[in-house]
Amino acid sequence: MAFFDQFNYWIFIILLMIGLYTMMSRGNLVKKMIGLSLFQISVFLFYITVGKITGGTAPIVVETLPGDPAPIYSNPLPHVLILTAIVVGIATTALGLSLVVRIKESFGTINEDEILEMEDEA
Repeated sequence: MAFFDQFNYWIFIILLMIGLYTMMSRGNLVKKMIGLSLFQISVFLFYITVGKITGGTAPIVVETLPGDPAPIYSNPLPHVLILTAIVVGIATTALGLSLVVRIKESFGTINEDEILEMEDEA
């Protein structure tokens, strides 16, 4: 049962490794962008997992009666940072794919090896 207790961390590691492998091993620039997106998604999952507090509630201060236990608040900062990171990730992917389209127009291919060969010949 220890595997299921750490399920989010295992998914994070698997997505991180798939994204890293895809970025490093593929010559196709679109596949590299997909690998980058997987890498980013794994980091998002990690931050959200770390930011979750079991039994934590929204950080809204409420009055408690004397003798009641103090409520446990979840930190909203990791979730806010991830919202910002998602927007930046979408912008990065859009810019990268637009550059791939421009490279395709200029070189006629999106294979990294062929592009490097064309540059060496010139």
